[in-house]
Amino acid sequence: MMSCFLLSVWRSSLILCLGQLLRCGEARVKTEVQAGPLYRVLGAPLYITCSVSGFRSENTDKHFEFRMTKPSNPNFEIQIISSHEDTFGYSSHLTRVRKNEITLKRLSPNSVRFEIKSLQKTDEGEYECTAVNLEGAYDGEYSDKTVVKVIEDSLSVSSSASTPLSLNEGEALTLTCLASSSTSQHTHLSVAWYLHKDGQEDAQPIISLNRDFTLSPGQGFERRYQAGLIRLDKWGEASYSLKMAEVEPSDQGRIYCQAQEWIQDPDGSWYIIIQKNAEEMTLTVKATEVVEPSSPSLAVEISAQPAALQEGQELMLSCNINTQDVEKRFFSVAWLKGSVELARIGPTGVLTVAPEYSVRQKNGELRAARTGNRDYRLILKPVRTEDQGEYICTVWPQERGQDDTFIEGEPKDSSPQRVSVSATENRLTVKMQQAVNVAEGGGLHLSCKVDGVQGQLSVTWQHKSTPTAPFTEIISISQEGVTEIAEEFVSRKVKVMRPATHNFTLALDEVTLSDSGVYQCAVSERKPNGKTHNQAQTTTVTVTSIENRLTVKMQQAVNVTEGGGLHLFCKVDGVQGQLSVTWQHKSTPTAPFTEIISINEEGVTEIAEEFVSRKVKVMRPATHNFTLVLDEVTLSDSGVYRCAVSERITNGKTHTQTQTTTVTVISIDTLMGVSLSSRKTRVTVGEKLELMCRVKGPHMPVTVTWSVQREAKTPDTILTLSPDGTISWSADQNHYQLRVESRKTEVMYYLLVIGTSHREGGSYQCNVSVLLKNVHKELKASNQLSVIVINRVSRLDVSPIPALTTNMNTDITITCSIITKTSESSLYSITWLHEENAGNKTIVSLDRNSIVTESQVDLRQRISMRRSKGPTFELIIRQARISDKGLYTCKVGEWLQDPRGEWYLLSTVSKSTVLTITEPANDLRLDKKEQQLTAKEGEEVKLNCSITSGASGSSVFYRVIWHYAAHSSSLKKASLVELDHTGLVSYPENKDIRGLQERLRLSRPTQKSFYLSIQKAHEEDSGTYWCQVDQYQLDNEAHWQLKASDSGGAIKVSVKVTENNLSVSKKDTAMNISRNQDFTFPCNINKQSSNESKFQVTWFWQKEIETKQRPIFTVYRNSTLEDRFGENVRLRYDHPDPSQFSLTFLNPGPDNSGLYFCEVEEWLPSLSRGWRKVAVEKSGHFNVSVLTEGDANAVSECNTTTYTIVIAVLIIMVVVILLLMFKVCRSKGSQGKNSSSSLWAESVPMNNKPSGDD
Repeated sequence: MMSCFLLSVWRSSLILCLGQLLRCGEARVKTEVQAGPLYRVLGAPLYITCSVSGFRSENTDKHFEFRMTKPSNPNFEIQIISSHEDTFGYSSHLTRVRKNEITLKRLSPNSVRFEIKSLQKTDEGEYECTAVNLEGAYDGEYSDKTVVKVIEDSLSVSSSASTPLSLNEGEALTLTCLASSSTSQHTHLSVAWYLHKDGQEDAQPIISLNRDFTLSPGQGFERRYQAGLIRLDKWGEASYSLKMAEVEPSDQGRIYCQAQEWIQDPDGSWYIIIQKNAEEMTLTVKATEVVEPSSPSLAVEISAQPAALQEGQELMLSCNINTQDVEKRFFSVAWLKGSVELARIGPTGVLTVAPEYSVRQKNGELRAARTGNRDYRLILKPVRTEDQGEYICTVWPQERGQDDTFIEGEPKDSSPQRVSVSATENRLTVKMQQAVNVAEGGGLHLSCKVDGVQGQLSVTWQHKSTPTAPFTEIISISQEGVTEIAEEFVSRKVKVMRPATHNFTLALDEVTLSDSGVYQCAVSERKPNGKTHNQAQTTTVTVTSIENRLTVKMQQAVNVTEGGGLHLFCKVDGVQGQLSVTWQHKSTPTAPFTEIISINEEGVTEIAEEFVSRKVKVMRPATHNFTLVLDEVTLSDSGVYRCAVSERITNGKTHTQTQTTTVTVISIDTLMGVSLSSRKTRVTVGEKLELMCRVKGPHMPVTVTWSVQREAKTPDTILTLSPDGTISWSADQNHYQLRVESRKTEVMYYLLVIGTSHREGGSYQCNVSVLLKNVHKELKASNQLSVIVINRVSRLDVSPIPALTTNMNTDITITCSIITKTSESSLYSITWLHEENAGNKTIVSLDRNSIVTESQVDLRQRISMRRSKGPTFELIIRQARISDKGLYTCKVGEWLQDPRGEWYLLSTVSKSTVLTITEPANDLRLDKKEQQLTAKEGEEVKLNCSITSGASGSSVFYRVIWHYAAHSSSLKKASLVELDHTGLVSYPENKDIRGLQERLRLSRPTQKSFYLSIQKAHEEDSGTYWCQVDQYQLDNEAHWQLKASDSGGAIKVSVKVTENNLSVSKKDTAMNISRNQDFTFPCNINKQSSNESKFQVTWFWQKEIETKQRPIFTVYRNSTLEDRFGENVRLRYDHPDPSQFSLTFLNPGPDNSGLYFCEVEEWLPSLSRGWRKVAVEKSGHFNVSVLTEGDANAVSECNTTTYTIVIAVLIIMVVVILLLMFKVCRSKGSQGKNSSSSLWAESVPMNNKPSGDD
């Protein structure tokens, strides 16, 4: 029961703690905006809603900030607007914010709406909304982002009718609206028709088609929509038709169409991205007059338009019904002439015609229709004389029965209407022009005008060559407009035209002499009643023969510059036909003409093969003027040019005429010249240099090349200026400027060198080539102009260096300071020279960048150079020797940077000084004091050898030899190790001390201290140790010289074996246990002789009635186990700690009672003799009695102790988990904006345990 209760408590506590821990791991604050991308139209508004939840103060207004990044620069964040800071936005948006074009409206304490009234293309990007945290600690997400895409406005809306419309009450209205969008996004359109009544502020919808293609009537139009009197139909992709079957007076006002374009956002909601209205149409509705009660219930009126007309015209008989609720009633309407019925329209709109008028109906001469609720109309066309008389209109009201049959009411007749039709007479007349003269090959145009027309006309054109010959047909045109050409004229260019209804024209092209004679226009008229009238008219045509009157003129001799353009004019007079022109050329008077280019009668040009690659063309600025254009002429284009004109007359005859002129091409070399000059040819580094290249002669497309020759090298091109103004740079264009000045007889090309350097020194030249026929022709190069670049005046000066005297083996510093300099940007190169054997030797040299360029290899370890402010340059000689004395010279070079960024040496200044070195006396002394050292075997022994007096300094070097004399052997003075004055370590060969030498370590912590360490000292290492120190120095010839020697005091070392400190627990214990209850014998080591000790443990057992102690279990020092019990007994061995051993009996019986103890052997490794037993100790006794029945008191006490330990462990675990939960929650609340990404590593950084040094 106790164990079950503890398990239940443990489970409940664990579940509670884990729940609290998970609750702390959730983010508390969350900020949200609409998911993107949001597609919005250019110029339309943008709305982004931002809300936050999770703050402790839900009812307090939260502050928000909006930022954005643009796709072109996603890493640059732009601040737009804030709810708590007026100047938050950047200048690009702050102006729009102040104009209220960008606003932030609060919707609730925890949400706002970001608005842009009119989107710009630059507003496209990623927007971020941030909730400002005023609570101190951060817990959650305080910002969210969405993407906005700005697309073009592609919605188009238009209406078919924009002019005012007037209708009677009950008439039908049909309007069409065109709405479409060409956007690439997936959008839907909704279309609605609106009525805006006069005096009302808002328009009301008539009917709408939403984005899901659902129709909805507007308020007040539901009844008519349900009755089918109002419809909205979609035709094709973009047409929306509004149909109102019967308009009412309340429909009067302005009607327009509205289209909306919708897009579905990523959150699934639909949004209107653009809305547009079409033009308004004003509708006027005339209300039906109310008939007074005393008036007849049905009134019928008939009218004729016109009442008097001629045969063949149109007669319209209108019948009007005037009664109440006419739109809800049915009528039959008939038209009668006398007592004969012509036609009738039934109540359902079906037309029936009397038999005697059925033929005229089939021919389209009789038509009848209902044109409105009240109006019916009958039309007769063409009207005949027999149609005259009196007409009446009879109306029968019709009532629809329950079986949908009509019951005819009492008829109502209109008053009679008199119609008069008069017969027409033949008033047909035909007129033609008088006698016509036309040139051979020209075109003949004869006009025939017809007057007094009463019917349909057909015309036939005829011709006869002599007055007595019969007429032959040329061409005819029927009443239907069909033309027919006579066989004789099928191959001729002949046609008949009808420019007006009663005008006819005969066109005959390329007439010949045989076309002379009499021409007749025969006109036939057929009237509607079938009668036919004929009329004709004639005229005389004379065709005259054509003679050659062609003349050609050209300009006189022409001079043109090489590479220029040649324009030759050819004017033709006396032209009677079509012209073709050929231009020809010959280089000498005796040579034959070769063709250049030709243009035929149709204007098609053909270039001769020789000139296909040339820029040649022929133009026709006027009808009889021709121009030859030949660009980029060469010297070979000189010679005679001929314009050959050919005229083809319409009768097939051809006339030819030519004219020539002489063309001289002048060489460009004789016209153009090039020269180069400058205002000054000697310039200082950094000054400007202007070079002038003068090109004399006509203005031509030229290429100008600037070059410079430096020393004996080949010229380097600076730039090339092409005829089209393109500059090709071969040099760095940042250092040059080019300017061109065009004058009347020359062109000046100026090359400005900005900030000259030594690189600009040299011989300059200007080369010009003329572009002729796509080939560059080089002109004679300009003269060479030599430019010299000189340095600035140097102001460099170095301070004098005083003479120095110092002791040998000391450090020396020689200072070289610059006291005046030319420029603050100057750099300096330094060279130190040492006069040796009447000659200077370079010690060290630094360039202007303080990089060592030269130094003496044997001096690098001792001599260095340092720079400090001023600038000051210091030569440092460490551990000066006698050989270092003499004359030292500091050579300073000043460097300046030219405008090209290149450094040049401006000047050099040198200063010298004398160095004297004195040699100190030597008095080497070592510490002679004897030392006694005692150590344990295996420990480290450190021996010290110290210099008490003697020369010091970096020029003094020592050799150290350690000697050894053993206590118990023949070794009296053995050299152990040697460290010579060059730092080389060596071990003298001696097999008796080789083991000792392998464990030696040398060190020199100070200049006058030498240490010898013996690692893991052996007992055999005992003896006397002493050191010998020799002092060395370098002479003037760099040879080592022994200056002094001394020996230190003796150090006697004694190495002893480790002492026995083994201690084992001696406590005696008596135990009474029940049968099968496990019992344990601990064997604990309280103290050991060494940390390197190994133990062998053996447990012994002595029965109660015996005196023999039997070993039952052994653990050897190499961890080998041996069960020595020899009986059927189960044992368990434990070794929880290096100094704790235990043996447990499993399921013991009464036979296992007795006396138990353990024996511990301590073993240590001997450095020279292997493993050695150091000590043996026995533990206290355990007197064990195994009971056969019942529970012993010891068992009860053990169980009680066990329960107590379990309860304590549970309490400790619960406290630890609660502390851990509190620590995690508190650290999470103090995180920043990104706290939700990590629970441990970022939230609770681990602190290192303070060290002893701290």
